[in-house]
Amino acid sequence: MPRCAWAGTDPLMVAYHDEEWGVPVHDDRKLFEFLVLDAFQAGLSWRTILNKRENFRAAFDEFDARQIAGYGEPERQRLLADAGIVRNRMKIDATIGNAREFLRLQAEHGSFDTWIWQFTGGRTIRNSWASLDEIPATADASDVMSKALKAEGFRFVGSTICYAFMQAAGMVNDHETGCFRYAEIEAAEAR
Repeated sequence: MPRCAWAGTDPLMVAYHDEEWGVPVHDDRKLFEFLVLDAFQAGLSWRTILNKRENFRAAFDEFDARQIAGYGEPERQRLLADAGIVRNRMKIDATIGNAREFLRLQAEHGSFDTWIWQFTGGRTIRNSWASLDEIPATADASDVMSKALKAEGFRFVGSTICYAFMQAAGMVNDHETGCFRYAEIEAAEAR
């Protein structure tokens, strides 16, 4: 079955590609999970983060933003000592702060989903990339999203991180046109 080149043959990467990547997400907890994981990916490979994903889920209370927003020094020290995740002080601190801003945006807009999907007009942006080499690291929409998130107090939300988030959350369809998932995502979006 033809897949995007980046999926490779690693079973975890293939499953992520086939089942999650590019599927439109409107669940706030899942959106927060992707925001956290993409921030931790900065400077690392997605494979590294994906291999630690279950550890991240356990360490960060299943990505419950309300619990994370309440973390204090004991939780921060616990996370810094957890070898199962990426132990980066700045990323951990950003996650705690981002959880607070996430909750504020939820309260102000009814859901984070409502706020974040404004950057694509509430729809998946359809791209038509024939190969991995054509897929950009950023786009105009991720530039605008990054600027808006930073203005709201979020950290580790540069345009590249925002674009990776958009890809993961299905805000853009960046499956290669020859990939079997490209047409499936298009068909689901058309319904």
